[in-house]
Amino acid sequence: MATGKIRYWAAAKDAAGVAEESFDAVTLGELMTKITRDRDELARVVLRCSFLVDGSPVGKRAHDQVVLADGSVVEVLPPFAGG
Repeated sequence: MATGKIRYWAAAKDAAGVAEESFDAVTLGELMTKITRDRDELARVVLRCSFLVDGSPVGKRAHDQVVLADGSVVEVLPPFAGG
């Protein structure tokens, strides 16, 4: 089980009610399940989000295939307007 920090930005921050929090999870998929449990608004927001894990974009990879290392930082990035 990896431990790390998840950071929320913009609408994800508003929906989570915090800017960041600690986590323990093996994969990004497991982390998404944990952070959205009993947080319906955050669950809706993260469906539209992109993610960075330790500064690298997750892209279209399946979240259950993205393994988190101990000390990882996960960034939750809602779509931003503009270019």
